[in-house]
Parts: sequence; structure tokens; C-alpha cells
Amino acid sequence: MNHIRKYAGIIWLALAVVAGYYLIVSQAIPKFESPKPEDRIPAVIYAFILTPIIVGGLLVFGYYAVTGEYDIYEDPEHHKHIKED
Repeated sequence: MNHIRKYAGIIWLALAVVAGYYLIVSQAIPKFESPKPEDRIPAVIYAFILTPIIVGGLLVFGYYAVTGEYDIYEDPEHHKHIKED
């Protein structure tokens, strides 16, 4: 199961790159280049609000999955820091 989490982390990292590219190239840049003034607000929202939130979240989850932060260990010695009542 831990290997599946690592592969999922790689998928999250790749998805972050694809989502960032899509939001900037396909959504924000055409709106910035549009001659209509009402397209400026969605362009700013795509470029400066949605892209950092979406890409940042995917990168954080992917990084943690790849580095093993979500791994489950069956070894009780690994969980020495957990207090038992």
C-alpha cells in the first residue's frame, strides 16, 4: 500500500504541473489578451488566486506522498512517540 501512495504522489506532482500550465496558458493569458475590460477580473482570479492555491495544494500532497509522510508502519518501535493510556 505504501508503494501505491508513492505512485499517487508522482501523479499528484504531474497533475500540479498540468493544472498550472492549463490555468495560465489556456485560461489566464487569453483573458489578459482580450480587448474586453470585463475579462481582466477572471484573468487576475485565474492567474493570482486559483493557480497558486490549486498548484500549491497538489504539490504539497504529492511531495508528502513521495517522501513517505503518509506511509503506514506496522513496527511498534516506529511509534515510540505515541503515548498509550
